[in-house]
Amino acid sequence: MLPTSRASTSSSSSPSYSYDNLSFNASTSSAHPRRHKRSSTAASTLATLAKRLTSLPQMDFELALWQMLYICIAPRRVYRSIYYHKQTKNQWARDDPAFYVILSLCLSVTAIAYGIAYALGFAGTLKLILFMVLVDYFAVGVVVASILWAVANNFLLQHGLHSAEQSVEWAYAFDVHSNSFFPAFLITYVLQFFFLPIVVQDGIISVLFGNTMYFVAICFYLYITYLGYNALPFLKNTSTFLYPTSILILLYLLSLVLSFNVSRRVLDSYFN
Repeated sequence: MLPTSRASTSSSSSPSYSYDNLSFNASTSSAHPRRHKRSSTAASTLATLAKRLTSLPQMDFELALWQMLYICIAPRRVYRSIYYHKQTKNQWARDDPAFYVILSLCLSVTAIAYGIAYALGFAGTLKLILFMVLVDYFAVGVVVASILWAVANNFLLQHGLHSAEQSVEWAYAFDVHSNSFFPAFLITYVLQFFFLPIVVQDGIISVLFGNTMYFVAICFYLYITYLGYNALPFLKNTSTFLYPTSILILLYLLSLVLSFNVSRRVLDSYFN
């Protein structure tokens, strides 16, 4: 059952929604260009998130934890819930930063564990925390979200004759990245940590295990990204986001043939 947001007055049961009764509450005409409309939507959403970062008691951590659980075991269920959010908040993106806060804390704890394992000391561990949170998650996320946001709005939009004009919010694109990043984080940060004695060794077992972890993590990322954009009823050809999978399969097989240990190379780039 989907936890009820503190800001919501609806019941705790999870209702079902369909495209037929979906209300977008968007104007069918605008005096501003489409680009300005998208920018203002993203700016207002990010401003709301930044404001709520200063109000921890108002964040819905229960809902964020529910999303983190189901994004790993039933990601379609998480994206089905966005229709309810759209109807009640008139936006596709989250307006609660609890998910980002928890994910950042998870990254920080993981960085501390790696700092202890590699004896980085206080300063080194602090740098690792900042790098994992600000670069691995946020900086990379901003770049990826911006690229996919531009692709979706410029090439995948479709409009009906009698429907309001819609576009992908930039903040929603970052939400999709965050959702996709979490399972990949569990595999390539957390799971990898417990198998460090294996992945840092030479030999085919280490190569197979380490490379398979990264292969599965990236496949997970691509699939959940696809689900995120496929959940928007005004986008077409969202299977485009799955196309890199074929290239990924070829690279994975090639890495095994060449005995290129991806996991070991990534760890060397961080700690050596």
